[in-house]
Amino acid sequence: MISASAALAVATIALGMVITPGPNMMYLVSRSLVQGRTAGLVSLAGVVTGFVLYVLATTLGLALLFAVVPELFVAIKIAGVAYLLYLAWGMVRGSNHALTPDADLPRHSVWRLYLTGLATCLLNPKIALMYGALLPQFVHPGSGPTSLQLIELGLVQIAVATVVNAGWVVLAGRASALLRRSRRVERGVRWTAGGLLAGFAMHLGFTRASA
Repeated sequence: MISASAALAVATIALGMVITPGPNMMYLVSRSLVQGRTAGLVSLAGVVTGFVLYVLATTLGLALLFAVVPELFVAIKIAGVAYLLYLAWGMVRGSNHALTPDADLPRHSVWRLYLTGLATCLLNPKIALMYGALLPQFVHPGSGPTSLQLIELGLVQIAVATVVNAGWVVLAGRASALLRRSRRVERGVRWTAGGLLAGFAMHLGFTRASA
């Protein structure tokens, strides 16, 4: 069982990380603007599933595997960069009403929303490196099995990320009313979101496995 101080420390670090814009946040916000709050929450479920899988994989040594086999990290990184650029291009090339909830555009199914959120999370190997570098710092040998402590610490991070991202989804859903009233604002948000996703893709592309 992890200590309260360890849980608080991980929660504080997780909060600082999740309030900083990243690929997951940008995807969730953009999807909420396109399709509404419910779609954003379904996408968030996919992202959270990705977090859980990464925590379990890190517990089994995925971070160490990236260090031993850097080619695996590079392969996942390339796939992640390509996927983020694909999302960014889809955002930028949309019509003037691409982010408007009542636009006459095809809506993603629940299954597609979930899988896209999952893919957005899994195709960012920096998450595994973050878990591999962060969580072991708060493991204490006398507090129980290491694997159980890693999972508990990971669940603390996931809980914080889920609550904060859900807040972004709700705010984005409310902002959709503004987009309906202003085509210029809609276009600015669309290009900003696409530009940020592309920027995150470039940042991910320069991430080294030794980080």
